Amino acid sequence: MDNNKLITWLFKTKAVKVCPENNPFWYTSSKIGPYYINTHFLYGSEEKADSLLKVIDVCKENIMECSEVILELAYKNFESDEIYRGLITSMCEYIRKNIDLKNIGYISGGERRDWFFSLIIANMLKLPHITIFKDLSAVMYSDGISSEITDIKNANVLHIADIITEASSYIRAWIPAVKALNGNLKYSLVVVDRLQGGADKLKNAGVESYALMKVNGDLFDGALEEGCITAPQHHMLMKYLEDPTGTMKAFLQEHPEFLDNSLKSDCKTSERARICIEQNIYEL
Repeated sequence: MDNNKLITWLFKTKAVKVCPENNPFWYTSSKIGPYYINTHFLYGSEEKADSLLKVIDVCKENIMECSEVILELAYKNFESDEIYRGLITSMCEYIRKNIDLKNIGYISGGERRDWFFSLIIANMLKLPHITIFKDLSAVMYSDGISSEITDIKNANVLHIADIITEASSYIRAWIPAVKALNGNLKYSLVVVDRLQGGADKLKNAGVESYALMKVNGDLFDGALEEGCITAPQHHMLMKYLEDPTGTMKAFLQEHPEFLDNSLKSDCKTSERARICIEQNIYEL
């Protein structure tokens, strides 16, 4: 697909959000950085994505009805939202081009954000879907019917997810869940690979890893070219990609007021700033 089109979609939906100058984001790790990625916003917007997550949180309590509810909503959104329709169509085309469908018996997706993409793609490619829950239980959804599943007879599975970082969800849950069904999680396709070692971990686990977009210089070069970010933002992002810890340490040394202001901010921000200081994450 056209990478610049995907880049535009990522920024238009705020699936990728870059911080204003001199005001980096606080991450859950109590580190700071210049961008956030919420790939599920490609459902059309943050509001649409949050709405679907609320539905999922209710319907996942009934595992036999959950898949049908999500798929129905996904199809309604596919018909009305140009970005989501474009993304799902592109992902289907990518699979057909890069993976032999004859080698895939099932498509799987894990609770919760994977389901934004995996269920509708499985349906469009006419493959049964394995809906995996966080407790590693799973049901099969095919031709409008959910059913219990125990043995898929060593069939190859393509797992579709929104994003991969360190592949911890794959190693902890998705690969074991498929293995428990006597299946082989052979392929993985994500919208975005953050290039934090996840693809290598999957390779070591025998999984072929694919991604529509990688978080590297090409992503931010394209964003600058498309007018999605400014030149100063681009400069900051490229420095961060080269040396995340060193870049943010230099920022904090140049802007000591940032930590002081963060400590006086809302509860979540002040807690992350406090941990950052106590653990001396940036060795200031």
